[in-house]
Amino acid sequence: MKAEKILLEPGTLWTKVKEITAQALKCGKLKSISTEFEFVEQDGVKFLVRILSNINRKKADQKKQDQKTAVTGKEFNPFLPYEEDLFVADISDTHLCILNKFNVVDYHLLIITRAFVEQESLLTLEDFTAMWACLADFDGLVFYNGGKLAGASQRHKHLQIVPISGQYIPITALLKDVNFTDSITTIPGLDFLHAFTTLQPEENAEITLKKYHNLLAAVGITASDDNKQSGAYNFLATREWMLIVPRSYEEFESISVNSLGFAGALLVRNSEQMQLLKEIGPMNLLKNITFPNNI
Repeated sequence: MKAEKILLEPGTLWTKVKEITAQALKCGKLKSISTEFEFVEQDGVKFLVRILSNINRKKADQKKQDQKTAVTGKEFNPFLPYEEDLFVADISDTHLCILNKFNVVDYHLLIITRAFVEQESLLTLEDFTAMWACLADFDGLVFYNGGKLAGASQRHKHLQIVPISGQYIPITALLKDVNFTDSITTIPGLDFLHAFTTLQPEENAEITLKKYHNLLAAVGITASDDNKQSGAYNFLATREWMLIVPRSYEEFESISVNSLGFAGALLVRNSEQMQLLKEIGPMNLLKNITFPNNI
C-alpha cells in the first residue's frame, strides 16, 4: 500500500483554522451553538456534560435540508459541495478539512473525503494518512461515528477533530491503570465491550491501519467485500492512543451519544435531560448503549 501524497503544508493548519474561523463567524457562515456545562462524576471519571442553550439554528437548517430532499428526491449532502466559507485546507488527493458549521467546541474540524464514501465504511489508509497530517500540526482528539447507531448524522464519510492542547480529556483519568505491555488491551473502569491500544506520533499510517484492524477484530467487527462495517462503533484517537467501542443503541432514555461520550464528554438538550443523566449516571448511560465486556 502506498500512502497518499500530502498537500497540506506542515505548520500551517492551526493558523488557517483560526483565520477561517474568524472569517466564518464574521460572515455568519459558522453558526456556533452556545452551551452551559457541568461536571458529573462517576466511577473515577469527571464527565463534562454540556447543555445546549439554543439548537434552533441547527433545527432550521435540518428542516431546509429535509424540504430540499422532498422536492428533489435526493438526500442532501452538505459536503458535496461543501460551503466555501467553511473550507480550511486541502490535506491530500483524497481528503480536505472544513469547519463544523454547527460547532459546540471551538475550532471543531471535519476531515472529509473529496468523493462520496459511505459513513458506514471502515477507515482506510487514506483516512489515517489525513488524520496524522492534521495531528502533526496540532494536538487533537480525532473521532469517527461509525454508523447511525454510533451517532453519525451525515452519510458522507468524515472524521472529526477537536483541539485538546492544554485541555483535559476526562477518560484519561482511567488510563493510569491500563496494561500498556499488551498490544491490544482494555481500560479498567470501562465495563463494556471495547478495545484499546497505544500509538506513537512518529508511526506511519500503515502501522496505524493495522492496529485499527486488530482492534476491530478484538471486538468482533468485520468488513464486507465493499469495506462496509458489520456493526456500528465509535472510534477515538489522539497522538498517543486509539479506542474502539461497538454500539448497540444510539441513545438511552432519549439521551443521544456519539464518540465524544466515550472520551467523557456528553451533550444534553435541556436541564431536564441533565437531571435525568445525573440520576442514571453517565457511566451507566454508556453501559446501556454498548455490549457487555467479554475481551
